[in-house]
Amino acid sequence: MKQKAAILKSPKINHFVLAVVITGGTALLCIPLANTQNYHVVSFILLFVVSILATFMGTGPVLLASTLSAIHWNFFFIPPQYTFKIEKTEDILIFGLFFIIALVNGVLTTRVRNQEKLVRDREKRTNALFQLTKELSKASGMEEVLKVAIREIKNNFQVDSFFILQDGENKLNNTGRLQKDKKLIPAEYHVAEWVFNHSQKAGAFTQNSMGLDLTIFPLTGTRISPGVVVVKLDEAFAGDQKTYWDTFLVQISNALEREFLGEMAQRVRFLEESDRLYKTLFNSISHELRIPVATIMGASDSIINSSDSGNMQSALCNEIFTASLRLNRLIENLLNISRLESGHISARLDWYDVNDLVNKVADDLKEELKPFALKVNVQHDMPLVKIDFGLMEQVLYNLLINSIQYAPPTSEITLSVGYTERIMKMEVTDKGPGFPENEIKNVFKKFFRVNGNKTGGLGLGLSIAKGFVEAQGGTIDIENRQSGGARFFINIPTEIPDIKNLQEQDNEGQ
Repeated sequence: MKQKAAILKSPKINHFVLAVVITGGTALLCIPLANTQNYHVVSFILLFVVSILATFMGTGPVLLASTLSAIHWNFFFIPPQYTFKIEKTEDILIFGLFFIIALVNGVLTTRVRNQEKLVRDREKRTNALFQLTKELSKASGMEEVLKVAIREIKNNFQVDSFFILQDGENKLNNTGRLQKDKKLIPAEYHVAEWVFNHSQKAGAFTQNSMGLDLTIFPLTGTRISPGVVVVKLDEAFAGDQKTYWDTFLVQISNALEREFLGEMAQRVRFLEESDRLYKTLFNSISHELRIPVATIMGASDSIINSSDSGNMQSALCNEIFTASLRLNRLIENLLNISRLESGHISARLDWYDVNDLVNKVADDLKEELKPFALKVNVQHDMPLVKIDFGLMEQVLYNLLINSIQYAPPTSEITLSVGYTERIMKMEVTDKGPGFPENEIKNVFKKFFRVNGNKTGGLGLGLSIAKGFVEAQGGTIDIENRQSGGARFFINIPTEIPDIKNLQEQDNEGQ
């Protein structure tokens, strides 16, 4: 601090010396005019020099220059020379006017210069605040706002800043939101908490120094306080600089508050969405479990307490088996959606005959498909395709179950499979009600169910189908048929089978 004060004072000392040298040098240059009747001209020359000095010197050096100019003119130029005696009345009057004019001119010029400097500084600060507001308004996210704030504070105040924000529950964090490597020691954190809770600055150069060499300022918003900013100052902000700093902090606090409220609103929306999904899942699972469990319990109780024929017991066992399949399907869907979300799905591709895939799925759903007419169209020259048999089995299973749930009994459900340009193409169509046009975009989302749908289910089947298709590098889409019903499209890239390569792979496997 002492070194900085010495540096600030040295220019003023130089100006005083410079004033003495310039006025003395000017007087020496005008010596030839001393013994002439033009000694009055010297007063104008000295007055001009004082005016020039006033444009770049302070009030003190200008007063010194004005006084020295009057003394030089009196001692060296006004008769009798080399004395301070003035004989002529007009010379006394001119000397007095010279001193007053030089003094007033120097002071006024200095004031004008100071005012001009003040205006320039204010304009610079106004532009800096405008630039800060502009950059903060463009910043997206808390991290961007903090980057802008740290950069602009460094550019305008030449100090490094450290922002500590609250955790959303009105408790101050111990580390910076952006500067993760910076951490306050316990004593500093205690002061930072006091500043945050009392909205007053503390530390060095404040009334609440608390033994710190850092200065901590509160970031106070209109609705919430985002946190505090920590800086290390060489001297306290004063005057316009203090106002400038306070305005800077207000702009930064407002931007941080805006982002903080945005994060809180997003967190609330996320919690509301999570709560909604939880309730949907809970209600759906409760409903889906209750039906098969009630069926199993009722059928089992009837078998235990009944003395009916074997045909009745066989029918009841079939009901138990069907309910068990429904429970198993529910559990499989929950496990599959969990695997998709955790990223543990990986396709195991191999060569398969599509007819085997179609027959396997149709056989698994033969009981569910009895009320419908399943029409299977497989391209007559369909080659082997490289797919994950298990994943594709689940995809077709879920698509056909979806059609069974929506299509009216006795209607036709079509499953078509073809191959073109190294892409296996599948279509599943039905003659159900289709999907509302405004909800088609949501069909493959988790837990999506058409409003008013009474078919049951968790709304996971189509989401699982989409995930399994994409795991094999394919795509799945949907459209409503003009004649009624829905059509699902599946495109999965696959290689052209080479018999020699297949034989080599079989030999290697053996």
